[in-house]
Amino acid sequence: MKLKRTLVTLAGALTLGAASLALAATSFDLSPEQHGRVRASADPAIIKAVPTRFNFVDKDTLTIGIVPALPPISTYATDAKTVVGFDVDLSQVVADSLGRKLKLVVLAWPDWPLALQSGKVDAVVSNVTVTEERKEKFDFSTYRRDEVGFYVRKDSAIKAIHEPKDIAGLRIITDAGTNQEKVLLEWDKENVAHGLKPVSVQYYDDDAVRTLALQSGRADAIFSVNAVLAWQAATQGKTRLVGTVSGGWPRTAEVAITTRKGSGLADPLTQTLNELIRDGKYRQVLDRWNLDSEAIERASTNPPGLPKT
Repeated sequence: MKLKRTLVTLAGALTLGAASLALAATSFDLSPEQHGRVRASADPAIIKAVPTRFNFVDKDTLTIGIVPALPPISTYATDAKTVVGFDVDLSQVVADSLGRKLKLVVLAWPDWPLALQSGKVDAVVSNVTVTEERKEKFDFSTYRRDEVGFYVRKDSAIKAIHEPKDIAGLRIITDAGTNQEKVLLEWDKENVAHGLKPVSVQYYDDDAVRTLALQSGRADAIFSVNAVLAWQAATQGKTRLVGTVSGGWPRTAEVAITTRKGSGLADPLTQTLNELIRDGKYRQVLDRWNLDSEAIERASTNPPGLPKT
C-alpha cells in the first residue's frame, strides 16, 4: 500500500505562528514572572531519602534539563527567553520538596541523553516516554500519561475517532518518526487488511502550516501530542477533540522524570511525586496548564516501558 505524503510550504507561516503565541498569552500565563506558579515545602523524609553518594551538579540546587518546544508542556514566555509550562512547574515543586533551588538547563531534544549521562544535569523533565530501550541506560519516575489526540475543525462533520475503522479514508496530519505515526500506520494497516479505505497521511514541518492545512480543508484531522493540540484548541478556538489514544497503543505509555541509571535518585523522585499527588500539589500544576486529563493516580519507578522495535 502506498500512503500519500504531502509536504507543503505556505507563505505567512511565521506570521501565523506569532499570532497564535499572542493569542495564547491571553488565555494562559506566559509571563516570565509566573506569579501563579505552585510551590511546595521541603519534606525532611524525602530529603533524607536521597543517597549521599549522589553528586548534584550544584550545591543546594536541582539542575533539570528541559526542551522548551511543546506548549503547554514547556515553551518560552513572552520575553522569549524564560522557560515556562507544566514541566517547569513540576520541576519547581519537586525541587521545593527536596529543599533545593531549581536551575533549568535548556537542551535540544537529541542532546538530553548525553547531557544526563555526562553529569551536565541531575535529571531531565521534558516529556520523555518510558521505553524498554531507554531503561537500559536511564531510570524513570513517572508523572503523566502519554496521550495523543485526534483534533478536527470546529465545524467538522467528524464526531468521534476511537478505533481504526474511524480513520478509514480520512486525510490525517501527523508527525514523522513518532509514536503517533506508528499508531496511525498500524490502524491503517488493520483497516486495509479488512478491506477498508486507506488513510492519506500528511506531514508538515511547521505547526502553523499544519493548522492552516486543516482549516483550509486540505486535511480532515490532526493526530499529535494531545497536550499541545489541547493548548491550541483552548487558545485559538478553531479545533475540537474527537478522540484520544495512548501514545503506546495498544499499550499504556507514561512520561517520566529521567535520571542516570543506578544513580539512586529515581526512588526519591518517585516518592516526591507520590507525596505531591497525595497533597494535591500535583493536580494544581496539571490544572494550571489544562492537563488534568493526563493525570496518573500513582508515580512508579521504572515501570514496563514501550517495547523495543
